[in-house]
Amino acid sequence: MTGGMEPTTKEGGYAVHFLILTGLSGAGKTVAIRYLEDLGALCVDNLPPMMLVPFMEACQNTNLHAPMVAIAADVRSGEFFDAMAVVKMIDEARMVGFHIDTLFVEASEDVLVNRYKESRRDHPLAGEGISLEEAIRDERNRLEPLRETANHLINTSTLKPRALQQILSEIVKHADDQSPLRVEILSFGFKRGIPREGDLVFDVRFLPNPFYIQEMGSHTGLDADVKEFVLGHPVTQEFLKKCIDMLEFLLPHYVEEGKHRLVIAIGCTGGAHRSVAISEYIYAELKRMGHRVTINHRDLALEQAHWAAKSDYQKGEP
Repeated sequence: MTGGMEPTTKEGGYAVHFLILTGLSGAGKTVAIRYLEDLGALCVDNLPPMMLVPFMEACQNTNLHAPMVAIAADVRSGEFFDAMAVVKMIDEARMVGFHIDTLFVEASEDVLVNRYKESRRDHPLAGEGISLEEAIRDERNRLEPLRETANHLINTSTLKPRALQQILSEIVKHADDQSPLRVEILSFGFKRGIPREGDLVFDVRFLPNPFYIQEMGSHTGLDADVKEFVLGHPVTQEFLKKCIDMLEFLLPHYVEEGKHRLVIAIGCTGGAHRSVAISEYIYAELKRMGHRVTINHRDLALEQAHWAAKSDYQKGEP
């Protein structure tokens, strides 16, 4: 840390909001940087960690008009990069008043391998005697301290570009939100696996399934008829009451413990009906209660694509 590191309050009564962007190579950090630039953020890619604090001090003492300053820092810096040192640096900067969030971008190993093979680029940790798979696992292990302390976690394995853009838009939109805990509601389908990032996982497969009702099968939990069906059952109402009560009790304790991000994962079979409707309800309730909350439907687009492909097959279309 440098000597007079006190952040200067900007004109208008707020300090610069910084976003440290890190994560796995090939997971989409470059795409994220481009989207953040489109959203008005000042972006710097591949900044060596020892330059983080001096650069933030310079930004803090400059009359910036950007809603956010995004800084990408990762293993491309080679020997200059140490995840634990970066975590410590961020913590110390926060203690003296800097407003810093961290965004960790990741994807599954098979997706990363396919992306590297398609792009024909070398992984920054790959080399003689080190396979691509070994490099990916090594990088994941090195970055684990940053992943565990990140405010925002985005898994791009099945994420469409538009969905990534929407998530980043929410991050920029709430840049000046000083709430210490960010809650993410994540709907998913158990048939595609439990999300690794889930802190609290709720299985809502015990609720009546609208998929088997003909007129609702191709609709989703975002549609009014499916919402009414799922939320209208007494068992759903009782579950939601207990769930909201529990979250109302838990969230302040997570804040006291110093947790920055909490992922609440809601799962049904396919991730398109019950989990989506329940997630939307919990999202709306937590937002109404004043929490900093976002929502992501992990498997919704995949499930809709599956329905479309199945329908085309049954019709005999190529």
